[in-house]
Order: sequence, then structure tokens, then C-alpha cells
Amino acid sequence: MKKLVLETTAPFQGLAELVADREGLFEKEGIQIEWADREKGVDKTVQKDVTSPDGVNPFASHGKLFEEGKADMYNACEWGNYCRVQDTNQGGRQLGRRAIVCFAGLYVRPDSEVYTAQQLVNKDVGAPYYFGTHYLILHMLEGFMKRDEIKLVKAPNGSRYRYDALMAGEYEATCLTEPYASLAEKEGCRLITSSFLHGTEVASDRVDTETYTKFNRAVKEAVKRVNADRSAYMHYFIDYYKDKDPRVAAMDVSDLMESRVVVVDPAPILQEEADRTAAWIKSWGMLAETDEASELINMDVQQGAHAAAE
Repeated sequence: MKKLVLETTAPFQGLAELVADREGLFEKEGIQIEWADREKGVDKTVQKDVTSPDGVNPFASHGKLFEEGKADMYNACEWGNYCRVQDTNQGGRQLGRRAIVCFAGLYVRPDSEVYTAQQLVNKDVGAPYYFGTHYLILHMLEGFMKRDEIKLVKAPNGSRYRYDALMAGEYEATCLTEPYASLAEKEGCRLITSSFLHGTEVASDRVDTETYTKFNRAVKEAVKRVNADRSAYMHYFIDYYKDKDPRVAAMDVSDLMESRVVVVDPAPILQEEADRTAAWIKSWGMLAETDEASELINMDVQQGAHAAAE
């Protein structure tokens, strides 16, 4: 039995992995999973004077334990992982896209005078730099305004903390994932725009082709089970937070939209898409030290493992 230490993952970003672990699918493949809590000691405050990712640590949460040599693998948004892998001191490389295609929405308070994305011109929007919702905010808003009209302020990772800051009036809008997107709607907040985003797996050289093949086989079986009966797995989004937040504990799975839960088989990052993604990140002043996107992917493990897991 090979042990893999994974950084903790919430259902919105790792539902299939959580199902595979709980239902014994990793164990069936000869993998023992140990979860390491990446959230300990993470700053959850809003910093309105930090208006760009310049100088911000991309390993503030995701990749934190990995960079300390305390985890073998983690998953996070694809855009952020390009930047993390560029800056890694542990030889981390992306191995492919994770199973869940994450939903996130941009929300404002019930009393906000903002009704459309265009009305967010030059208004503070809370973004957790280097996390998926940071990049998604940029993607969504640059379709509605000039880039220099997008005004970001540093918000904490974790939708709970961004939601609390939104409701406290610390910024005009922020991006939320489930179940906080649904909680926001239940409490009267308005959804301005929304989208889905990919994430990727990052691993050390302890995760070789054989190991990642087995990992993916377990995840693919979990994807199959979730897609066969999605309603049976919606409780994961409540259960994960119910001991941490009484507002979520008071929610019912009927408060969640099943259409927002999209899981697909883990897959390779296509070269064309990798190049396009890297170019877009560079256009925002990040990823400056990388010449080729392929440098950030372990092509041998990605190709070998995904082919073998078919």
C-alpha cells in the first residue's frame, strides 16, 4: 500500500477525490490517502491596500504544505497552479486536470446598487490573489470594462471569509463557490455573473506514472458514481462545512443547484490550451519567469498516466 499525503480539499474543488477516499476507491487501487490541513495559520483578513498580486505569496494556502515537504500532492485552480509551479522549491509540476469543473459566481449585497457587471467599473472587488476566483473575476470583468477599470483588493481565500467581508461592506462584490454561492442567494445577495473553471493536480516526483494512473482510476470511478446519482452526493457540500459554520449547517441539499456540480474524468492539459492559458496570465503581469507553458507540466507522467488509466 503506497501512502500519499494530500493537502485538504473542499468539495467545490475536490468532490471526486473525497468520494474516492470515503468509498474506498483509492484503497482498492493500493493507495492510502492521508490528508494534511493546509488552512492552519492562513491569514483571513481583507487588505484593501493590496491591489495587485505583486509580492503576494502564491503558496499562502494551496501548495503551502507541499512547499514545506509535508505533502506529496495538491489540487487548485489551473491558472494559479501555473504560477505556483513556476515558483516551486520542491520540483512540483502539474500532472493534468482534476475531475471537478468548479462553479463560481460574482455576488453583491442585497442593498447594493450594482445590478450589472458594467456597474462594477472602478468599484472594489474582493479577490484572493492566485486562487481560482481571482483569475475568474479578471476573466469575467474584462469582457465588460477596460482592464484599468477593474479594481481588485486582496480578499482571503475561502468563500466563507469573503462572504463575511462582503456582507460587512468591505468591498462591493466578490466571487463565491458552493455552498456559499447558494447561501448568499438564500440570504438575498444578487448574482451578477458566473462561470466554471478548471483545476489541476500538482505533485512531486513521489507521484510517478504508475501511482498517478492508480489515483486517476480511483477518481474516474468516483466520477462515474457521482454522475450516476448526483443528488446522492450533494450532502458533501453541506457536511464539509456544517461543523465550521452554523449557517451552512442550517442549509438543506435542496438549497443547492445540482447543475452547478460538474465532474468529468481527469484529463491531460492540452498543449494548445496550456499555451493560451500561460499567455493570458502573462498579459496580466504574472508568470514572467516562464518561457514555455510545457515547462510547468510533467509531460511524461501526464501522458503515461492518463493513457494507462483509460
